[in-house]
Amino acid sequence: MQRELEEARQRLVERLVHEGYIRSEHVKRAMLRVPRELFLPEDLRHLAYEDTPLPIGHGQTISAPHMVAMMTELAELEPGMKVLEVGTGSGYHAAVIAEVVAPSGTPREKWGHVYTVERIPELAERARFNLERAGYSDRVAVIVGDGSKGYPSAAPYDRIIVTAAAPEVPRPLPEQLRPGGKIVIPIGDRYMQYLYVVEKLPDGRLKKRPVTPCIFVPLVGEHGWREHESWV
Repeated sequence: MQRELEEARQRLVERLVHEGYIRSEHVKRAMLRVPRELFLPEDLRHLAYEDTPLPIGHGQTISAPHMVAMMTELAELEPGMKVLEVGTGSGYHAAVIAEVVAPSGTPREKWGHVYTVERIPELAERARFNLERAGYSDRVAVIVGDGSKGYPSAAPYDRIIVTAAAPEVPRPLPEQLRPGGKIVIPIGDRYMQYLYVVEKLPDGRLKKRPVTPCIFVPLVGEHGWREHESWV
């Protein structure tokens, strides 16, 4: 079974390269190295390398591999960067990010770090377990909290990646971003969402660029959608 999964991972990555979702060697390497099956419920592991989102419980999903690749590429990550992820889910995207900013086999002193915030405690606990068995617990810190507030304790960040759709860019996130940093975030409601790249200019202004239509679960929180009004 393991060999079949590894071969399926290789085929998926090759297809994502061919389709243009993966453009850089470091994202290709990360997608090849991180075992998506370890971040899925046991009964869904045979679907790990289908290019589709899958349920992980509590109304949440693990993003389709092409979206993980696209967002990681858009963030223009580099080794040594400090990254905030909003919306841990299963921990898979955080592991891919970590493999780029803190590549396996490189000296720890050159590693970056990933801070990822999850509002649902049960998912955060499961993500910690998944990251540990996949070998990324030393490069990813999982925090339980309202991701729409960011995580000021570790700010400023070089990049922020948001894996749930907000009605607008949550105000605290640009405040926690270094000048020249970038946020990759889906913005919209249940009927229309766009993936945006938001760059923080040296003078603090934000430059927003829409990339593609997308579908994500809602970002619930003080600066996102309220629990009772999600997708109204």
